[in-house]
Amino acid sequence: MDKNNFQRVGSISNAHVGRDFESVAQEYFRQIGVSLEANFPVPLGVASETKNRKFDLGSADPPILVECKSHRWTAGGNIPSAKITVWNEAMYYFHLAPREYRKVLFVLKDYSDKRHESLAAYYVRNYGHLVPGDVEILEYDEPSGDISAVLTTASTGAGFSAGAPKPAG
Repeated sequence: MDKNNFQRVGSISNAHVGRDFESVAQEYFRQIGVSLEANFPVPLGVASETKNRKFDLGSADPPILVECKSHRWTAGGNIPSAKITVWNEAMYYFHLAPREYRKVLFVLKDYSDKRHESLAAYYVRNYGHLVPGDVEILEYDEPSGDISAVLTTASTGAGFSAGAPKPAG
């Protein structure tokens, strides 16, 4: 059988990688007192017509939506442009989501020695103009288990009533 060049090395499948990463985010939020449901549906639309969109994780009480991305730089240290497009899509969905929801992009920390920054830092630097002001980006460092904020509502001036998480440590 041919090797899938797009599958994460050492994983059963990319779907397993995604589910495992969602579990990390779910556990993090559980530890700070927020219980999240997987595949949380929220009606979205640009006009009066809406359609449910399932976010990776979410809750109605407190209102929070979480998208999880465990993307990495390419094997050659290049920009994973197709994956960046997926992050941009998540920003669009966050933009359409009801204002009362706290919105979190929970990402894997992948540092590039070549670029001297993490993928999330690169994203904010180059695509920050596409990030809605009420979105925060949290980065999970797999080796240490630490979670740090790459972009917070303090950076954008927005605020939340759903209890912002504190970085682990």
